[in-house]
Amino acid sequence: MKVKTKSKKVNKAWLHDHLTDPYVKMAQKEGYRARAAYKLKEIDEAFQLIRPGQVVVDLGAAPGAWSQYLRRRFAPKSAGVGGAASGELDGTIIALDLLEFEPIDGVAFIQGDFRDDEVMHQLEAALGGKAVDVVVSDMAPNLSGIASSDSARISHLVELAVDFSTRHLKPEGALVAKVFHGSGYSQLVELFKQTFRVVKPIKPKSSRDKSAETFLVGIGLKRP
Repeated sequence: MKVKTKSKKVNKAWLHDHLTDPYVKMAQKEGYRARAAYKLKEIDEAFQLIRPGQVVVDLGAAPGAWSQYLRRRFAPKSAGVGGAASGELDGTIIALDLLEFEPIDGVAFIQGDFRDDEVMHQLEAALGGKAVDVVVSDMAPNLSGIASSDSARISHLVELAVDFSTRHLKPEGALVAKVFHGSGYSQLVELFKQTFRVVKPIKPKSSRDKSAETFLVGIGLKRP
């Protein structure tokens, strides 16, 4: 019974935090599917990464808030409520996730596991040989609660995003990847430094204080 009571308290506290969260309220008002849109918005405003006409790949895209933000950046004149679901799109957005994804006008979606070769082939086919300007990755694995195992899963996804970026980004392109402070974090920072000319960590204000998540931004590929 104590476990259930504690669980109810935790759920009630989470629900209260969620419902009173200013970013949740803002997302509802502005038509974003999740508050996560504001994380990418802050990162973009800090580094001026997203511009109309670009090719952007959104990894771990569901439920679609980051793709919505990209959509609005590529069609600023139609950035109304509903995720800028209409209007001329100046740019290419390819989204990928394991989960189902409610369509967004102009966003190409591939459902599958980024770790599978077949899914990677689909993504490369969708690019059609185009070089990518920006890769954004909000990917995170299902966590088991076992620190060493979770750290390895997180690192593997980030390493895949970095590998994809080295093969598909333009020389001056950028990667934004979600990482977590803890075991393996310093190694991921080092991987970014080996791969990109400019590397900056950023913790957006819209990322909850309690969360261990942060984001690494790599700009400009180093060449061997």
